[in-house]
Amino acid sequence: MGKYFGTDGFRGEANVNLTVEHAFKVGRYLGYYYGRGHKARVVIGKDTRLSSYMFEYALAAGLTASGADVYLLHVTTTPSVAYVIRSENFDCGIMISASHNPFYDNGLKLINGNGEKMADEVTDQVEKYIDGLLPEAPYATGDHIGRTVDYAAGRNRYIGYLISLATHSYKGVKVGLDCANGSTWMIAKAVFDALGAETHVINHQPSGVNINDHCGSTHMGPLQKYVMENHLDVGFAFDGDADRCLAVDEKGNLIDGDLILYIYGTYMKKRDKLTTNTVVSTVMSNYGLGKALEKAGIDWMQTQVGDRFVYECMRAGGHMLGGEQSGHIIFSKYATTGDGLLTAIKLMQAMLDQKSTLSKLAEPVKLYPQVLKNVKVSDKDAVLQHPAVQQALQKAEEKLQGNGRVLLRKSGTEPVVRVMAEAEEESICMECVDGIIAVMKKENLVKEGA
Repeated sequence: MGKYFGTDGFRGEANVNLTVEHAFKVGRYLGYYYGRGHKARVVIGKDTRLSSYMFEYALAAGLTASGADVYLLHVTTTPSVAYVIRSENFDCGIMISASHNPFYDNGLKLINGNGEKMADEVTDQVEKYIDGLLPEAPYATGDHIGRTVDYAAGRNRYIGYLISLATHSYKGVKVGLDCANGSTWMIAKAVFDALGAETHVINHQPSGVNINDHCGSTHMGPLQKYVMENHLDVGFAFDGDADRCLAVDEKGNLIDGDLILYIYGTYMKKRDKLTTNTVVSTVMSNYGLGKALEKAGIDWMQTQVGDRFVYECMRAGGHMLGGEQSGHIIFSKYATTGDGLLTAIKLMQAMLDQKSTLSKLAEPVKLYPQVLKNVKVSDKDAVLQHPAVQQALQKAEEKLQGNGRVLLRKSGTEPVVRVMAEAEEESICMECVDGIIAVMKKENLVKEGA
């Protein structure tokens, strides 16, 4: 990770550590970088945050000042930006969103011409330009100055693409949608209505400050309650920019990303569509997912945390399905990034094609109890490499006897080490986690007051 760009773009509090000047300079450099030798074409989308409009104009000003033409999708989803880029030959794109974060945060997600997250080599150059370590990009003049184009048509083509992927009519199916007051506030209902569902929508009145506010995929309680009270067949919840989707079955139970991977992975295997016989997830996926996939005869690969790493693993190995527990699910045949609406459509396909409920399809997975504690430390690497901590980790693994796991992982954004255990009983998880933390404290590796 760089100074400004992490695994999911440049993110920070609007006009505190992510300012309009930053956005302008990002636009200036990308317009110059992609405009060498031809007139660059860049597409921009945004979510419903109050500051997204401000950043949209700053980016557009920087890009056009460097000679690029800018196509504005307006309020839309991150995966729609990726789809428009790769299907209509744009040089790159930018999504303005802080995903599941509160409204006062925002972010700039840079996407390359293949619809994938932009390479570190390019974002490193952007960072240098922001900090004045590169020469000033030349300003375009005369008829070389760029223009902005209202491109809502691109968003509409993405909606049409989603509808085209559905294999069944949804007539007679009662579907609940939680739009998180974010990017799907209009799109989700349009898609499900077009497919014939009896669509019930909540949290679809964005105010600029209520995105992700006790709603959406990070707060599943409201949708679970809504599905039960209205006797719906299924519910889907998205995050602010709709690259995530979590589901609720007809009984009000949460269907998280791990269960989604199992449901669709086994469905693909039954139809001989899981070409490498492999599902990819991160190390944070529940141990029970691996056990269930193993029983189904499916291989399980794990990557470090981040949908970027999941996608890179999938691309390298030619794998068809991967994702995160949080709901970033990637169907590599159709998309280059997590796509919440696509995930919902694919789950509907698995249900309707197999004439089953989500609860029945998820039944074979027995999720293990999990205990996760964050420990504030001064030196994350020193903690992970400390001999006493490694010995405590080995002791905990021996306690589990191969029926569970222990994981130590450093946070990418905080001075924190995460200690996690999964086992058949929560009490065993607590013993493992607390035992490792006790050793960290004994060795004076924990910050005072933590």
